[in-house]
Parts: sequence; C-alpha cells; structure tokens
Amino acid sequence: MNEEQHEIGDHLSPVDALVVVDVQSAFVQGAEAVPGHEVLLSMISVLLTEARSAGAPVIFLQNDGEPGAVDEPLQAGWELHFPHLPGESVIRKVGDDGFEDTDLEDILEASDVHDLVICGVLSEMCVAATARAALELGYGVLLPHDAHATYDVPAGPGSDAVPAAMAARAAEWSLGDEVCICASARDVRFKGRI
Repeated sequence: MNEEQHEIGDHLSPVDALVVVDVQSAFVQGAEAVPGHEVLLSMISVLLTEARSAGAPVIFLQNDGEPGAVDEPLQAGWELHFPHLPGESVIRKVGDDGFEDTDLEDILEASDVHDLVICGVLSEMCVAATARAALELGYGVLLPHDAHATYDVPAGPGSDAVPAAMAARAAEWSLGDEVCICASARDVRFKGRI
C-alpha cells in the first residue's frame, strides 16, 4: 500500500456520501458485540453527524441473516443500531457485497455520488466486499480505520488466533492501492449539499 493512502486531515478530499454497513444490534450491543464496539459506535456517530450537517446522502445497509442467525430479519439482533432519518436509505441485503442484488448503485447514481465513506461491520466480510465492489464500479472509497470492526479470528490448523484489531487492519490491506484509508472518522469531511 502506498503512503498516499495514509494521509489524513487537510490532505483528504471531501466525499459525497456515507454508507453504514450492518451496524445492527447483534454486532454492537451486549456480550456478543465486536471488540471495541464503543469506539466504533462513537466514530460512526461522528460520521453521521458530519454527513447530516453537510446534507450528504446517508445509506444504511442491513443484513438479512439466515433463520436462527443473530441477524435474522425482524429479530432483536437484526435491528439497526442508529435510527435513520427521513430521506436516508435503508437497503436490505443477503450477501456480503452491498451492491449485489440491491439498488445501492442506483441510489448513489441518483444522488450524483462519486466518492464515498464506508464504515461498519464486519471488516473482512461485508465492509471489505462492499468497498471492493464500489472500487470496481469506479467510486472513490475512503475507509476510516476507527470506523470499522470485526471479531477476533480463532486459531486454525497450523495458525494462531488473530486479534480483532489486526484482522481489521488486514481487511484494509486486502483492498489494495485504490482504497484511501485515514486514521480516524474525525478526519473525514463531506461535500456540502445544503
């Protein structure tokens, strides 16, 4: 990854929209929450405040888990942690990629979005898959390091366990040189639309 991806603050260009991936009760509340969920939620709150203040589009992705899963539709764990405001989109999905079989691309095109911020859970699954798809579609993607999270990866055959923070960083790295990564959600600015 090149050094340019790590520039923060004044070096970042303002972005058009915010995509919040699967920030559902099952993943951010209670004993089964991702490690560091308090910081994650506070940083996503910062992004929501900034995006809403600028009048930028805010899109929530909501995963529909299989029957019996912690994010099974219409169960407590499936509910979005942050309530959406009028005019904000909620897109239900069944796979990792938020663009697959959804109208996410149509919503972004209708809002004239070129660059977006992606945040949420899980770093190596739905966040990475949605970011990768956005990059393939030609969108600029900014991923704030403190605004996505995952679980610890258990040890496997011939390998040690991987702490959640390292798994999240590896997910960033896997996106290649096209993604822009900043240290904190506090560094993100949105293009004003109000």
